[in-house]
Amino acid sequence: MWAIIKKELKTYFFSPIGYVFIGLFLAMFSIIFYITTISQGAITYQYVFFYSVMYIVVFIIPLLTMRMFSEERKNGTEQLLITSPRSMVAITLGKFIAALLVIIITELFTLVYLAIMYYFKAPAIMTVLTTMFGFLLLSMTYISLGMFISSLTENQIISGISTIAVFVVTWLAPNISTNLIAISLIDKFYPFATGVFPITETISLLSITVMFVLLTMIVMKRRKLVK
Repeated sequence: MWAIIKKELKTYFFSPIGYVFIGLFLAMFSIIFYITTISQGAITYQYVFFYSVMYIVVFIIPLLTMRMFSEERKNGTEQLLITSPRSMVAITLGKFIAALLVIIITELFTLVYLAIMYYFKAPAIMTVLTTMFGFLLLSMTYISLGMFISSLTENQIISGISTIAVFVVTWLAPNISTNLIAISLIDKFYPFATGVFPITETISLLSITVMFVLLTMIVMKRRKLVK
């Protein structure tokens, strides 16, 4: 699995993908930080993450996930991947963890903004930590969903657009009908931004993540059997 993680990290950082992702996130995060805190003199750092989830993560996480399996299939390296001695569990988890590490690196960069806020006034640290943990959980869910979609097609563009479309549907679902609030991932994140550690939402996000990771493994194992 570690070999897969290293391979994926090299793909992210020996190409523009990882840098574009981090750069785009931090640029948009800076704008949200200025609007929600600096311009208003507020110390609600948690809402910077909440609006980032709404307006950034939904649209840029597909940059990380769209190529995971689609690129392998398009380049003809999928055959080598699925016939390698490594298990499909190791391959899938390796790709998932590598993308998650990019998210963690990006989240660590946001601590610079927290330091700026601390210079003026200290925010509620437990609320900040709970929010950042929730952000990581939600990102894991988005990664697993995007990875699953990537395993279904060989076209990276189709994978990316489909992933964004699914993310947007889950985002807007509660506005369409209150009966659809259960599929809203952003609504599951909101309690974290209030400083409460929600057990139900934590279990829900972890369950969805595990489900889509397992579905990805099933899809790839079926392709291995076909091959």
